[in-house]
Amino acid sequence: MRFEGKAALVTGAAGGIGRAIVARLRAEGARVAVADKDVCTFAAEKHLQGDLLDASYADGLALAAFDALGGLDIVTNNAGVITRGPITETSDLDWERSMGVNVEAPFRICRAAIPIMAATGGGAIVNIASCWGARAPGPNHALYCMTKAAIASLTQCMGMDHAHQGIRVNAVCPNEVNTPMLRSGFEERGFDSDSAVVELGKTVPLGRIAEPEDIADVVLFLASGAARYVCGAVIEVNGGKPVS
Repeated sequence: MRFEGKAALVTGAAGGIGRAIVARLRAEGARVAVADKDVCTFAAEKHLQGDLLDASYADGLALAAFDALGGLDIVTNNAGVITRGPITETSDLDWERSMGVNVEAPFRICRAAIPIMAATGGGAIVNIASCWGARAPGPNHALYCMTKAAIASLTQCMGMDHAHQGIRVNAVCPNEVNTPMLRSGFEERGFDSDSAVVELGKTVPLGRIAEPEDIADVVLFLASGAARYVCGAVIEVNGGKPVS
């Protein structure tokens, strides 16, 4: 029960990785407020439904979670969107959505959460970046890679700037993860998602792509006291597979 008595906010909680993070946190004693534009059908102490593209919603999430839970010790900026294709096929709407969800919303949430955490003795922020962008470019995902590089850089900067306040800011960088988002990409391109996941797994040295729980376990490590000296880190969770 590493998180007994702790209060956490998780964005993108209805998705594959977000759902796993929430389940792991609650199983280890945390009170969790979940944020997503979709209805979350699993148990959580508070569902703060809304659209992260709404600046006022993003600005208010940290305080809303603090008020609902009676504290705020952990923030996980997990929500994300993927725009596929080259820049020449990227619309202004794609740009606004990707930048808004992947970069601006975490910025706004962190900006509001840091003073709350600082006033109550510190905390841990874990952002979800990606191997695609944080380390090497991924083919035909220019906008997605750019936003994930941005959140990785923001994490490193905040980790340095706010360590003295007892706030540890780190990021997890997955490669491919078996989520509805990944599967929908296969289906949009006319592939059977089950077969595609199996074939993709053959390209990973560990023999499979990640499951959401593989990512959630690293998030929980970074949020826990076991990672007390980890700050400003950008950690790849890739099964040994480089981006290619």
